[in-house]
Amino acid sequence: MGATTGDHAGHMDAIYRSQRHFYDLTRKYYLLGRDRLIAGLAPPPQGTVLEVGCGTGRNLIAAARRFPDACYFGIDISREMLTTARTNIARAGLSDRITLAQGDATAFDAPSLFGVAQFDRVFQSYTLSMIPDWQGALREGAAKLAPGGRLDLVDFGQQERLPRAFRRALFAWLAQFDVAPRATLGTALAEIATAQGLNAALTPLYRGYAWAGRLSA
Repeated sequence: MGATTGDHAGHMDAIYRSQRHFYDLTRKYYLLGRDRLIAGLAPPPQGTVLEVGCGTGRNLIAAARRFPDACYFGIDISREMLTTARTNIARAGLSDRITLAQGDATAFDAPSLFGVAQFDRVFQSYTLSMIPDWQGALREGAAKLAPGGRLDLVDFGQQERLPRAFRRALFAWLAQFDVAPRATLGTALAEIATAQGLNAALTPLYRGYAWAGRLSA
């Protein structure tokens, strides 16, 4: 792991060292669209699913319960979050179906980490707004797709159909946690789709509060 990756990992650990203990309790009120994404994953039987930026393991647990025939994997740059995720997954009785590893979303060796090179589904939930090289994370996730695979994401939108005062207040609050909604997400998806021979889609949710993106074969 290079210096930049190490710096970001340390920063994430500092943020989540205490927050990880109550993260899921608070985030359910404003990380909207996560369950919509999970419900739409629909991996093939015996398929492989990777979450990039798995955090506390909340999404992987929900996906594994909804689609029990698939195998699940998760990476996160924060050791602190992975500690919580492993505890949560063990408590849910899913340690045999969900494998976790520390990794940088912008460059990770899936075969070394998991013994799996490509995945039928890759998803990223409210991670791109916290990753400095978020375009690199998108490219890396798309590059890990198996033939016929799909990458799904959800993250903060631009609040385009909500009051301007709400947008200003939300963005100012998010900035305190180094969270930056990505205004050019649609453009980045389109560029990656062209480069990797995929199809891109971007759907505003909740009047633009969140955006749902997709890269598919």
